[in-house]
Amino acid sequence: MDLTHINAELGRNAQGLVDWAVGLEQPAIITTNFRPFEAVILHMVTRANPQVPVVWMDSGYNLDATYRFAEEVTRLLKLNLHIYLPRRSRAHREAIEGATPSLDDPRHAAFTEEVKLEPFARALRETAPKVWFTALRATDTAVRAQMEPVSINPDGLIKVAPLLHWSSKDLHQYCEIHSLPNNFDYVDPTKGDDKRECGLHVTH
Repeated sequence: MDLTHINAELGRNAQGLVDWAVGLEQPAIITTNFRPFEAVILHMVTRANPQVPVVWMDSGYNLDATYRFAEEVTRLLKLNLHIYLPRRSRAHREAIEGATPSLDDPRHAAFTEEVKLEPFARALRETAPKVWFTALRATDTAVRAQMEPVSINPDGLIKVAPLLHWSSKDLHQYCEIHSLPNNFDYVDPTKGDDKRECGLHVTH
């Protein structure tokens, strides 16, 4: 697989990249957190293949609006949604550990592992994908700014980020054209701020 050629030819053609990846006819997943503009990647991929499993690591710490948005998008796009929860409920964890640790708390890494990374590892074991669609964008973090639209993970997973070079304006226009809902009432407790990595794209 000539990634240099693929990235040069299709790196800025989001739907073309999705269609190419679906055309590999390999087991695939889309990961989502139902953050702002997530409907774009979900629409693009399910338009090409409606059966692709959509994997959501629901930390249990999402805002009400995010849960409502997830329900709306799942119903609208008829998503093949697979929800992965932490081994402990939020109520259980907080009864034992207390409130969400701050970013500078030594316990924060363990918190992220419990509510996001372990469920993701479990999702990968159970869905066994060869292709991973993700909505990450170059403007998200410094790590993501260095990525290519198509890359190969150390574990051999083909990671496809069709929206890597899209701006918020591009995403907004896509939502408008396709009458897709959006959600701006979103917080990720494992990141703390928008420019911090959540861990999925560093350790995998």
